[in-house]
Amino acid sequence: MSRKSMALIAATTFGVATVAAATSAQAGGRHSTKVLKFESMVGNPRPFTGTNGAIRGVNAGGAPWAISAAHGELKANGELEVEVTGLVLDPNDPALQASGLAGTVPAAVLAGGYKAVVSCLTGGPGTPPFATVNVSTAAFPVDAAGNAEIEAKVDLPKPCFAPIVFVTSAGGAWFATTGA
Repeated sequence: MSRKSMALIAATTFGVATVAAATSAQAGGRHSTKVLKFESMVGNPRPFTGTNGAIRGVNAGGAPWAISAAHGELKANGELEVEVTGLVLDPNDPALQASGLAGTVPAAVLAGGYKAVVSCLTGGPGTPPFATVNVSTAAFPVDAAGNAEIEAKVDLPKPCFAPIVFVTSAGGAWFATTGA
């Protein structure tokens, strides 16, 4: 094994241990350890829509979505805040442009709102190593410009390795996710 590979394994192991320690920390008083802080999200692009865009068992929306801005944080006690700006059907997608839906939030989504789903890899006694656990918030209102504020508390598994936050439809199809 090369030194570069060994260094990468050591760095990865340290990062996973750090997230696990932060996740398993008990909330003291009114503060809790931040597990994840993010300043951006990415929309689901074509052709990764529907089941083709599934990540950890969460299917992508049936059409491509784009997002102007997002930020948020997840704490070890499950407190989640996500602020979304301009999460709409992809305004640059030719098929959506032809249908007149580009840059909009469909009526069904406006009626149902957005939810957040936190996906963790977890393991421990009685659980296979690195099993996926997805936990969801209730639906939150979204406006016609695709703006929403999600503030909720979810029941995170212990430990919660490699968390991913999705913004989804009320039915659970993801439109935007942390990462790039």
